[in-house]
Amino acid sequence: MRASNILVAVTGGIAAYKIASLVRLYQQNGHNVRVMMTKGACAFVTPLTFQALTGKPVATDLLDERAELGMGHIELAKWADVLLIAPASANTIGKLACGLADNLVTSVCLATAAPILLAPAMNQQMWANALVQDNLAKLARFGYHIITPEAGAQACGDVGVGRLPAPESLLSYTETFLWQQHNGTPLMGKTVVITAGATVEAIDPVRFLSNHSTGKMGYALAAACRDAGAKVLLVAGRNVSLPTPFGVKKITVGSADELLQACLPLCAKADVLIATAAVADFKMAQIAPQKIKKTAKDDSLQLTLCQNPDVLATMSATYPALFCVGFAAETHEVQRYAQDKLRKKNLAMIVCNDVSDKSIGFASDDNAVTVFFARHFAKAPLSLPKATKRHIAEQLVLAMSALLPTNA
Repeated sequence: MRASNILVAVTGGIAAYKIASLVRLYQQNGHNVRVMMTKGACAFVTPLTFQALTGKPVATDLLDERAELGMGHIELAKWADVLLIAPASANTIGKLACGLADNLVTSVCLATAAPILLAPAMNQQMWANALVQDNLAKLARFGYHIITPEAGAQACGDVGVGRLPAPESLLSYTETFLWQQHNGTPLMGKTVVITAGATVEAIDPVRFLSNHSTGKMGYALAAACRDAGAKVLLVAGRNVSLPTPFGVKKITVGSADELLQACLPLCAKADVLIATAAVADFKMAQIAPQKIKKTAKDDSLQLTLCQNPDVLATMSATYPALFCVGFAAETHEVQRYAQDKLRKKNLAMIVCNDVSDKSIGFASDDNAVTVFFARHFAKAPLSLPKATKRHIAEQLVLAMSALLPTNA
């Protein structure tokens, strides 16, 4: 995701406190953020809060003499790549629907050519009011992008629809919108199954065999595929501690056998399988029914292991039309092992990386990969230099979508 200029407009509502976290998330994801506030918003959160977070002045007044020397509302309108109004109060929604420009936020909305995302937040009865719904429908017709509020307990004690989504959800919505603005939706109509994280093979009721995979690459791909328009099903190891990407359905598994049983019915209806999970090659031939105890006589422990099923090879053989993407995390002869895996498992693509490099290893937020393609695609290997896993994921999605048959 390239850095974007995100202009955040905060209006009056108790949910304004959530926007401080959202601004921080935008910055952590590399975006440039500026904030403007209505007088009502300033009653809930001070401008100083957002100034401290962004390091930039917060705009609050349309007729601020210092700002207006440079036509401040016009400058903000031109600066923004996208404008998010959150929380959007019923009052502000009504003003926008009527074309009013009586404060800084409404004036910038009329002056900007940037797309406007509107995140309403209000009491559930206000949300259900026909006038509010009519105003929202009118704004949608004029090109505003409405983010539907969530249902749940509200500050006033009511329960119902009207809650502002969590900052993480607003971040996901914004980044999905921005990605689609630049790249379209090349996976629209496709179902993508993604495996992520490490499998866990029990030794006894207490101990298990596993590996260092954190699931970060798989989760980044889940978000990227979602942004590209796909329906995404994420099958993740039970020890993955990452938040599930917004709009993605997650299925949790433990062992390689559980992963196989989860993937078989999912892949039957899928277009793509992206296998990033680090699946244990071996499991216990027999799991000990009780905790294995050490004794004074024992200075070693012998375990009898047997091979696990090869989940990716099974999916490729069972569903020949499935577009299978493999991952090869190796420590030496990386490309040779990857190309061998590509051929033996009859994959469409394989992504390989050298996990002996700690800067792009399992727990890192970065990666650097080389992609090999099946021979019938007649494509040269694709080298993606070190970048964030999210950026790598976006590039992989674009490469993959170019090879998929269309839904036409």
